[in-house]
Amino acid sequence: TDEIMQQEIRPLVAVDIIEQLHRQFAILSGGRGKDGAPIITFPEFAGFSEIPDDDFLNVVTYLTSIPSLEAASIGFIIIIDRRRDKWSAVKASLTRIAGAFPGNLQLVFVLRPSRFIQRAIADIGIKLYRDDFKMKVPIIMLNSVSDLHGYIDKSQLTRELGGTLEYGHSQWIHHRTAIENFAMTVKITAQMLQTFGTDLAETELPNDVQCTEELLSSHTDHHSKLKDELKLAVKQGATLLTCIREPVTRSANSKLSPDELENVATVERLLAQLDETEKAFDQFWTKHHLKLEQCLQLRHFEHDFREVKLTLDNLMETQAGFADIGDSVTRVENLLKEQKHLEEKGQEPLEKAQSLALHGEQLIQNNHYAVDSIRPKCVELRRICDDFTNETKKKYDILGKSLELHKQLDKASQWCEAGIYLLASQAVDKCQSQEGAETALVEIEKFLVTAKEHQLSNPKEFYNQFDMILTPEIKANAQKIVQKLEDVQEMFDKRQVSLKKLAAKQTRPVQPVAPHPESSPKRASPKITRPAA
Repeated sequence: TDEIMQQEIRPLVAVDIIEQLHRQFAILSGGRGKDGAPIITFPEFAGFSEIPDDDFLNVVTYLTSIPSLEAASIGFIIIIDRRRDKWSAVKASLTRIAGAFPGNLQLVFVLRPSRFIQRAIADIGIKLYRDDFKMKVPIIMLNSVSDLHGYIDKSQLTRELGGTLEYGHSQWIHHRTAIENFAMTVKITAQMLQTFGTDLAETELPNDVQCTEELLSSHTDHHSKLKDELKLAVKQGATLLTCIREPVTRSANSKLSPDELENVATVERLLAQLDETEKAFDQFWTKHHLKLEQCLQLRHFEHDFREVKLTLDNLMETQAGFADIGDSVTRVENLLKEQKHLEEKGQEPLEKAQSLALHGEQLIQNNHYAVDSIRPKCVELRRICDDFTNETKKKYDILGKSLELHKQLDKASQWCEAGIYLLASQAVDKCQSQEGAETALVEIEKFLVTAKEHQLSNPKEFYNQFDMILTPEIKANAQKIVQKLEDVQEMFDKRQVSLKKLAAKQTRPVQPVAPHPESSPKRASPKITRPAA
């Protein structure tokens, strides 16, 4: 692109002087001298002296600008054909060429007037006026084209000069305008690509999804149009190349003139520049397009992150509001149901968060340009997910402990009530006998065994097991039940002591007492049964 932009801009192109070129008062036939010097021919032209100076200078300047610098540096060969003219025309031509020719001259050939008198005048005139022409190169006067063939090979001369070089002026003009149009197309295309590339490089990346999508679509459309322009330019160059090579393609015996070969080289060079420009543009576009796609990926990621994080924050806030651990079995069971519902409600957001974090890590692995922005968000998403999961487990653990506590308290309370009921149901009159006391003791012992089954044998240990989750209210309730356990246990202990004493009294042997003579047998029975009372 830089090579095309910096190449020399020629002041004239064929289209600027198309009318003057069509007059054909000077031509660049494509022939070369033996050393490769380009040949410019001034054919017979009746109104040569009437051509305006500007027109003459423009045409000659244009013709000398066409050959390569290497060929032009050898010097131009001028052939002036004035066979049908007068000496005055020869003189005028030499004077004009000497005063206005912009290139480096090597030789000047003049085909002198063919009429005898004019030829004689020309011989004399060239001797008299040679110095006036101010030419530092040889001026060779020729009588005929045969003489010219001694200096220049016939293959480098047109048919008008007795040569075999194929030259059509209209086709030459057509080729020149086509080559210059193609060169301009390449230049304009390169400028468009450069301008577009500059615009892309200076484009600020949008901060939201919609603007990024619109920018990506706009740039992609513009890129497609430029690629179409490139294809058209390449097609134009290929068609032009085919046209220039057409004589050789048509006939194997034909050869392209040096100028035509230079035209081929020029078009090939322009096509190569176009190809290099396209490759450079494609490389730049690939990077830019990738950046735009990554920007769109980032904006989608950021948008999804905001939505997921908002949902997770609300979820965490709801979970944080579940501070109640319940004051009864029924309440704790309801709280567990609510916690289960919250866990199920959070399942979808958690899955989205994990999926989004995974997507973010994939973007990082794919060398996304915004790694420093994506990685912290992935870490944040996983942290919130872990926090919710850990907090949920903690809630379940606490509520599980609370449920176990309240079930134990309920069982303890029910055990106390059952114990009190047992003690109350033991009729006093039935316990007066040894059998009755022992039966009551067995009932109590059986009941006390259930205390061990419910781990209520050590109330303080039971209390300490759940101390960490106790609220002041539950503590007070637990302390009441523990105190009740102790009270009931004390009641059982006292009852056991009493019953054991009664049982012991009933098993003590009765000493025989001799009845008093005056005693009535009816009074002996109360004395024996009194201890039982």
